[in-house]
Amino acid sequence: MNALAPATPLPSGFRPKQKLGFNTRVSFNDDAGPAQGLADGISLFKAAERLGYQSGWAYQRHFDHYLSSPLPFFAAAGQHTSTITLGSAVIPMRYQDPILLAEAAGTTDLLIGGRLELAISTGANAAFDAVFGTVDTDARSEAKRRQQRFLAAISGEILHTVQGEGKGVPDGTELRVTPHSPGLRSRIRQGSASLGSAIQAAQLGIGLISGTVQHDHEEGESFGAYQARCIEAYRSTWRATWKTEPPPVAVAASILVGTTDERRRTYAEYDLERRTKGIAASRPKGALPPSAQPTGAQISPVFHGTPDEVIRQILADPGLAAADEVVLFLPPAFGISDNIQLLADLSGEVAPALGWSPGI
Repeated sequence: MNALAPATPLPSGFRPKQKLGFNTRVSFNDDAGPAQGLADGISLFKAAERLGYQSGWAYQRHFDHYLSSPLPFFAAAGQHTSTITLGSAVIPMRYQDPILLAEAAGTTDLLIGGRLELAISTGANAAFDAVFGTVDTDARSEAKRRQQRFLAAISGEILHTVQGEGKGVPDGTELRVTPHSPGLRSRIRQGSASLGSAIQAAQLGIGLISGTVQHDHEEGESFGAYQARCIEAYRSTWRATWKTEPPPVAVAASILVGTTDERRRTYAEYDLERRTKGIAASRPKGALPPSAQPTGAQISPVFHGTPDEVIRQILADPGLAAADEVVLFLPPAFGISDNIQLLADLSGEVAPALGWSPGI
């Protein structure tokens, strides 16, 4: 692995990448089943750590062929790794009990030695309301309420003081979430798909991870340009609100480095599928197809080609230029060996040219 500084200076305005991560859906297909998918997910985290990756992220999706409950998975994966951080990208707060999530997150973080990073969001899927229950307000307002409650809980704040209503709990008892993991609050991020959510993250004092789908961009504005604008708004809002420098920003991207002709053909086919099918692309066997592309949404480009071609594409992209951490979005239908190959080729052939050094 080439762990040296880039051979040529980085372009003006391109931030050297402090960390390299990956994002997996921990998917499974109808043939192998979920147990194999979960085992492959742990193998992926182990392989990434060996390659020097500093972060691994897992996507949460309910009622489908993907990981639905990230925290038990992270607790298990954490027993097989020692340095890589383990993060959710993202957990929709609309469908979480904030106190139970805070308890589970604190427990998980302590079990894995303070390596948990949670990216949460305020998005929702109306189809899930019939299962999780409707709310008196709109879904986004409810998600923001639960987000605030969750942040208070993991911060160790008093949630309630018992006064006459507790059986076996003395009056005056201050109820806080236990176990409490003191550093966890600083490792919470907002999964951002819009300018508004990026600004909200800064106002809340939490980190930012920008994903592969965007909303509310200007007509004709490229994905990377809008992403860079959101990141700048996050940083400027943070500085104005907290009078400190903001934490590092992570950006998820499809970066498929083709080190053979066959791989380059495969990645070009995936790019075509993403551009023609959008979020319906690359589904494991048996997974539910999306009903439609979200109105007004655009998805991130796929950076693919030879290592030199991919490096040039990344260096020219405004969103990736603005990021402190690059997170490789792995195609959901790819198998474990294909994903490990993607991890190895990005870390070995491209990432050093972005100013990155492995975390080993």
